[in-house]
Amino acid sequence: MKNILSLNKIQLSKIFLWIPTFQEQVKKTQHHSPKQRLRIASEQLGNNTLETSLAIINDLEQIAHNHPQYHWIIIDILTTFIRKNAPYIPQEEVASNLSTKVRVDIQAALTVIARRDANKDPENEQLDLSYTNMRGANLNGAKLEQANLYQANLAGANLREANVAGAILSAANLEGANLYLANLEGAILSAANLERANLERANLRRASLYLAGLHGAILNDAILDGANLRETKFSE
Repeated sequence: MKNILSLNKIQLSKIFLWIPTFQEQVKKTQHHSPKQRLRIASEQLGNNTLETSLAIINDLEQIAHNHPQYHWIIIDILTTFIRKNAPYIPQEEVASNLSTKVRVDIQAALTVIARRDANKDPENEQLDLSYTNMRGANLNGAKLEQANLYQANLAGANLREANVAGAILSAANLEGANLYLANLEGAILSAANLERANLERANLRRASLYLAGLHGAILNDAILDGANLRETKFSE
């Protein structure tokens, strides 16, 4: 499970206590065909215990690895799970605590999505994580190019060296997010909240920052060539 999760030590210690349960859950489905396992995953993911959800997410990643024809079906199952179980909460209703972390099973699903083989994504499909609450998520090096992250809450998230090129981040909350060396080329960040975000050495070439708020943001060595900075707010 260390391979699927990027968590703090307390969370990891809890996961290790659950490993026997994970193994038992996985054994129950291993004799099924990939299609049967996908059906079980669709029906049970998010509707059982945390241990079961983590076992299912782990199994889904293994199916995607061993059976590439199911790659996008699995990504769709995971993004649907996240949208359903971590819905967007209006910013005014959320306490401004940037140390808040996402649920363990949501982080596990995000980790699988973030490190998937993006070359297997169908050309006519888009990763949809819009209207989601991913505060404090670890998306270090995530592959999120062209993703729909409209009005996603990514406050305090770790997006260090993430590839978010061409992504839709309009009205997204990226307050205090770490975007060091992130690739945001051509990304749409209109009306996004980037207050106190770390954009050091980030690639914002041709990105749209129309009406975006960058109060206190770190922009050291950021690439802004061709970026739309119309009505961008850099100070209070």
